[in-house]
Order: sequence, then C-alpha cells, then structure tokens
Amino acid sequence: MSAVLRAESLSRVFPSPTGDVVAVREAELTVEAGELVVVAGRSGAGKSTLLTMLGGLDRPTGGRVLIDGTDLADPTTDLSALLGSRVASIFQNAGLIPVLSAAENVEVPLRIRRVDPDERDRRVVEALTDVGLEDAARQRPGELSGGQQQRVGIARALVMAPGILLADEPTGQLDSETGAQIMNLIARLVHERGTAAVVATHDPAMLERADRVFDLHDGVLRLRQG
Repeated sequence: MSAVLRAESLSRVFPSPTGDVVAVREAELTVEAGELVVVAGRSGAGKSTLLTMLGGLDRPTGGRVLIDGTDLADPTTDLSALLGSRVASIFQNAGLIPVLSAAENVEVPLRIRRVDPDERDRRVVEALTDVGLEDAARQRPGELSGGQQQRVGIARALVMAPGILLADEPTGQLDSETGAQIMNLIARLVHERGTAAVVATHDPAMLERADRVFDLHDGVLRLRQG
C-alpha cells in the first residue's frame, strides 16, 4: 500500500541570538490510509513543529512533505485546494466559536467550501453522531464540557471527510478518562474510515492505540521498536 503522507529528510531550524535551534532534524515518516501513527515526546520536543510542516502550515528548512505524492513545495501545486480537501487538524484547544452552536461550528468548513445546504445538514448530523453529540447540536460551547467541546472539534475536522488527520496534543487539557475516550474515538474513526492520522502527544496512556509509535527527542524522529 502506498503512503498518503510522506516526510523526506524534513528539517526545521529556527534562528536565535544565541545560535540556530534545530526543532526537527531530517525526519523520515510515511503514513498509510487507515493507519494511526503517534509521535511521542516531552513538551518542547518539536512535535507541534513537525505537525505544522506535515499540514502545510509551516515551510521546512530542508526536505519535503508529500500528500498523495504531491510535493507541498511544488510551485505548481494548488496548496489551498489540496490541503482543504485532504487534511484536517485537531488542536489542544478545540477553538470553537462561542456564539455558534455545536452544529454551526461543525458546519463552518462546509460553508467555506460552499457545500450545498442539504448536503451540509446531512454531513453535520452525521459528524455529530459519529462523536456521540447528536443531542447537543443546538448547544453552544459554553454549555458543553471540555470533552464535549473537543468532540465538536473532532466532528468539525471530520465533516470534510479528510484523508489525513493531524492531532496536536488533542487530550492535553482533558482529564485521563475523557482523554482516553477522545483517543479511542480518533482510533475508531481512523480505522473505520481508512484515514491516515498522526497524533502528537506526551501522554504515555495514548500509545497503546497506535499502529506505530515514533519518539521525537532533540529534533530526531525514531521509530519505537517492540
């Protein structure tokens, strides 16, 4: 099976007054459809930097990222169209719009892509059902628990049926029980839908859901054996 997401010799260096800081050093990574990859490492290890490069939000200093074989740095690539249709991200903070209901928050990317209203409604209901929040569709973020808000964020990420899901510390602000529910949900959706997912975390309890685990230390990415 060919990789839908690939990083080749990926590096990111940040200049500073005291010298260059290497956040990621020549990382090699391939992720296939239906595979859940976890990148483990302490806070500040470079996990967020790696994910922003994989998602096309930051340009690497060296190396390249390919999605479905397309180089994100290729000047002929329609980056907005490729990323908008293929990649979705989940962050520690769900980033919901307070004045909108759960359903309206999930609907935002569909409106941006000008999806037909009937199709929008169907997909929003489906996405909220997938995360177990179909009964909370009309509630605003302030009326939801932290775990529920994160599930709305996941529904919003999945409503566009992305082929690639990137999650940066998605359980970092949740209690252990709610965090486990979120990771189980991500793992189930990835394996059922054939999505390629990369989840960055420093929570050791999250590793057992992964198909493969990589450790990121001092900018070096290594596959964990055993």
